[in-house]
Amino acid sequence: MSERVAGAPGERPDEGRNREELLRKYDAESAYRTNLGPWKWVVLVIGSALTIFQLYTALRGGYVFLIQGAIHVGAAMSLVYLLYPAKRAWSSRRGIPFYDLILAGLAIWTNSYIVINYERLTNQSVIFGFSTLDYTVAGLGVLLVLEATRRCVGLPIVVIAACALLYGWLGPYMPIFPHAGFSLERLATETFFTTSSIFGTPIQVSATFIYLFLFFGVLLVKTNIGQFFNDLAFALTGRYTGGTAKAAVVASGLQGTISGSSVANTVTSGSFTIPMMKRAGFRPEFSAAAEASASTGGQIMPPIMGAAAFIMAEYTGVPYNEIIVIAIIPAILYFTGVFTGTHFVAKRDGIVGVPRDQLPPVGGLLKKIYLALPLVVIIGMLLSGFSPQNSALYGIATAFLVSFLRSDTRMSLPEMGRLLENGARAALPVIAACATAGIIAGIVTKTGLGGVLAGGILDLALGNFFLLMFFTMIACLVLGMGLPTTANYVVTATVAAPILVQFDVPLIAAHFFVFYFGIVADITPPVCLAAYAGAGIAGANPMRTGVTAVSLAIAAFIIPYIFVTEPVLVLEGATFLNFAPAFLTAVAGMIAISGGIMGYFMGRANVVERLALVAGGIALVYPNLIVSLSGLALVVAIGVFQYLRGASGGKPEESTA
Repeated sequence: MSERVAGAPGERPDEGRNREELLRKYDAESAYRTNLGPWKWVVLVIGSALTIFQLYTALRGGYVFLIQGAIHVGAAMSLVYLLYPAKRAWSSRRGIPFYDLILAGLAIWTNSYIVINYERLTNQSVIFGFSTLDYTVAGLGVLLVLEATRRCVGLPIVVIAACALLYGWLGPYMPIFPHAGFSLERLATETFFTTSSIFGTPIQVSATFIYLFLFFGVLLVKTNIGQFFNDLAFALTGRYTGGTAKAAVVASGLQGTISGSSVANTVTSGSFTIPMMKRAGFRPEFSAAAEASASTGGQIMPPIMGAAAFIMAEYTGVPYNEIIVIAIIPAILYFTGVFTGTHFVAKRDGIVGVPRDQLPPVGGLLKKIYLALPLVVIIGMLLSGFSPQNSALYGIATAFLVSFLRSDTRMSLPEMGRLLENGARAALPVIAACATAGIIAGIVTKTGLGGVLAGGILDLALGNFFLLMFFTMIACLVLGMGLPTTANYVVTATVAAPILVQFDVPLIAAHFFVFYFGIVADITPPVCLAAYAGAGIAGANPMRTGVTAVSLAIAAFIIPYIFVTEPVLVLEGATFLNFAPAFLTAVAGMIAISGGIMGYFMGRANVVERLALVAGGIALVYPNLIVSLSGLALVVAIGVFQYLRGASGGKPEESTA
């Protein structure tokens, strides 16, 4: 096949699609009102006040968990009602209806009630009990959190939380997994007045670590520092075979260090990279799938990792600075699979790189290398043992100062004010998801449901460890289809991770297992929102895009099994002698499997060669030296055979991917 020149005419990208419209269609987090009228000043004040409160408490020290959480949640929920309409279709209407103003006021009142009555609610109520007003506030507070979450996150997580609350209330009458149950009054107060449900670990982490890192990401984007990462990716990879797709993978990985949403990452990066991939000659479905799979992988890229890494640190007791080090190896394996997949498809289809004169000049980028300083500061401080709060604060300060060095990154005073508001806007879906996930986790813990479900899965697996991992994977994928990453991790870490731990899987490996499968649900059909968003930009078939994304990111479905069976890859008991062979065989396995799936290795592969490459790759990652060496021998044999066949001018059977 003759090579297509990058940038040659292909299918014209659908330039009429608007980024905002795509986000509204596929991402509930972006379906906010576009015309607030005079209420925009109220949003500005509340949003800025919330950001300033978070910065202040990070600098001077926070309040007790319940008060810190109540201020955090109260301000956020009021903003949700001001910004997000009851129906997405109403987002373009001017102003805010009176009932949403009332709901916003009630959100502030119910949470302020906790702050004002903290001593009585936490101490005196043990002796004197709660009043009718207490019960009313608690019940109303729970309903407000659920409705706010529905508006800015979506219905699935609210349905799960509502079912959890019903399970807690109707425990004695449940046909399966019955329990003693709670009265409505106790259920309301336990959910809204304690630190074991709405204001549990997820919100505690959101109110301290997560908000600051999200604000840091917003600052990088608003000052155009984030664009530097995209330019760097294209400068490094754009001129090579399939350069546009490789650049998209690298750019999305770099963007993932500051972004926690696979859908938003897909639309933000994809609006630029997907049309370029199509013009280079990649099929629309593949262009969309490459961006979606890379953007989804951005959530496993340190340091932010979809905000779930902070909660993982609290659940596992592993310091956050160690979590991000542990996450590096799985992230390398994931992006190795996606990157080599794009390379093999480009070689198979004869797609070359972008001409040098169309790429950002390396010399110009080197002059702007200081723009990466904020990220270097954060990562450096975390690895040096500083707290996440201090690291984020110094990173924010560094980004703010660096932005003044160039006219295209410098902010005016009005822009600084909007930056504070935008920081709050970015955090709203995460806060809502953490609050509602806390309800689910609280019910699972209080009713003992986690242990019962664990026992049920163990029985279903008949004691077989691999069946156990498979059923756990399915549970995580199903939950991930309706929950955002953070909420998904909270639920699966509460229910599924302990099951693996019972089989002597190291704690951190079990948590990474459920974390990974919750994330890849974003590209797994039938509910693959990141793939759908990419397809919208590419003008591609959404379901075919999802299937292509799964094949491209096949590593993500294998890696979790690897670091459960080879815990050294999450640095559990790792030494150089046991880590090096495990890592090298895992990388080789990812490359071989990717070649088999995509139909190209050293040359185009026929069906038998593809099956052999996949089998060899699986053998390479299997935790047994003899099996791995056998897999290596098979892969090398296929590679040599294809090379010799190509040198002699032989033609393989046609293959498709």
